[in-house]
Amino acid sequence: MRVCVCTIVHHPEDARILHRQIRALIDAGHEVTYIAPFRACNVTPWREISPVDVPRAAGRRRLRALRAAHRALVEHAAYADVVLLHDPELLVSLPREVRRRTVVWDVHEDTAAALSAKGWVPGPARPLLRPLVRRLEARAERRHRLLLAEEGYRSRFRGEHPVVPNTTYVAETPPGAPDGVRAVYVGHLSAARGALDMIGMARLLAPEGIMVELIGAADPEVRPQLRAAQRDGVLRWYGFVPNDRALRIAEGAMAGLALLHDEPNYRHSMPTKVVEYMARGIPVITTPNPPAVRIVEPAGCGIVVPFGDPAAAADAVRKLRADPGLRTDLGRRGHETARARFHWPVHAERFVAQLETWAGRTPTPPPATAPAPAPATAQPPAQTWEGAR
Repeated sequence: MRVCVCTIVHHPEDARILHRQIRALIDAGHEVTYIAPFRACNVTPWREISPVDVPRAAGRRRLRALRAAHRALVEHAAYADVVLLHDPELLVSLPREVRRRTVVWDVHEDTAAALSAKGWVPGPARPLLRPLVRRLEARAERRHRLLLAEEGYRSRFRGEHPVVPNTTYVAETPPGAPDGVRAVYVGHLSAARGALDMIGMARLLAPEGIMVELIGAADPEVRPQLRAAQRDGVLRWYGFVPNDRALRIAEGAMAGLALLHDEPNYRHSMPTKVVEYMARGIPVITTPNPPAVRIVEPAGCGIVVPFGDPAAAADAVRKLRADPGLRTDLGRRGHETARARFHWPVHAERFVAQLETWAGRTPTPPPATAPAPAPATAQPPAQTWEGAR
């Protein structure tokens, strides 16, 4: 099967797109053309894919990237069995030549609800854009196939669509005991995702010898505060790090932070970072978003703190530091739950089989052993960019 994958919004090394879905397709023996902003993000593609470079859509500057992506899709969809799109923007004025193929939209978020958390969208425009977004979603459902990242997204659509959740690779062997010196965050940094709360928490904890490590790209609105906190020595901000390497940095920490605010888009979206912390035996500190609570409390793998309360988050970290037995137990229970419920290869088989069915092909038998994530050494030197534009 030939699959053409496209994003202009996400980083080319996005965990869901590259490390899970594309990895699963390659492991199943399929060919992947990947249209993404490689040069804009300074990324060298894997050898196993055919890369096509396009500009990145950022803030209000999206038209150039959208036009470039549509041109690339017209060229490469001609020989694709499936066109897999990861951004709702790509559905706007999608060329007829592409619509003739089997187009799949991977629904990552509640786009209309997420408008409130996007600082680049003018506040007065948000109420006007929401009905337009819903109309775009309804048209996409009529014309194309849909994959959903969350069970909670089903209510937005009339038909039944398969769910491919955001899970992760979970090692069979439990990780070592958490340390007593670090609290980590892995993911994009924004005010709505708790960036300013984590800065406030870090300023409270730094005098006590506890280091807060933030691993991820940041919205422009919070970068000055992050840089100032790093200059003051109260936290470490790594910037963007590919997911596999970011999680290796996080391993061994005594707390994994998920201090999302009470935003509409987060009320029915499972925070992937929570599962990633659990998979690596890291106790979770989360705000009371319902999907996070439904995972953390039954598993007994973390502490729930109020929204927008850096002092409460700092107290939770102190509690873990003071009790090595507690943080070891929380980490162990989190790993056991993640291995039982959220091991990605189980979902990868269903994801690949679904695309094969839509392409009219016989689904690939599952592998004898679970596929491992691609090692960092699988990335080639830049001169192997055949097919790049």
